[in-house]
Amino acid sequence: MEYIKFSALFMLVHTGAYFVAGMIAYRISRDLYHGENRLLDFLKDMSDESENARVAKLTLPLQLVRGLLLSIVLYPIVGLLGELSYLIRFVFLAGLMFVYTDFASAIPFPHNIEGLIYLKERYLKISAFWKLQFEMVIFSILFGSVAAWILF
Repeated sequence: MEYIKFSALFMLVHTGAYFVAGMIAYRISRDLYHGENRLLDFLKDMSDESENARVAKLTLPLQLVRGLLLSIVLYPIVGLLGELSYLIRFVFLAGLMFVYTDFASAIPFPHNIEGLIYLKERYLKISAFWKLQFEMVIFSILFGSVAAWILF
């Protein structure tokens, strides 16, 4: 039962932080996702109604699934994390989200290590790098602060 509660709360915290960080960052990064001349032209065009609708339909359920999968990986150390101070849990969880789910991710994107290796130069723009890093820092801090408090 402890694991079910942990996963349910983890899913909610993850998904909430994802949406809040996305909404904040979108105000400065709209140009990455909108229009024919968007920098991230390999992603769906959010100015296209049908593509935007598909993204809107899938985002919530798939972020919940993502949160579930991320929570399951932590099962072996849930007890240990509960014994740590809030500050240590925050640093661990925020760092885990930032490093493992983003910066050191094996999926190439303009703001991570794999992207620097594999993406074409046209996708490696400094403005995109910082806009995307801004979103991930917000997400990681939000997730880490709330998860360290609520999950244990």
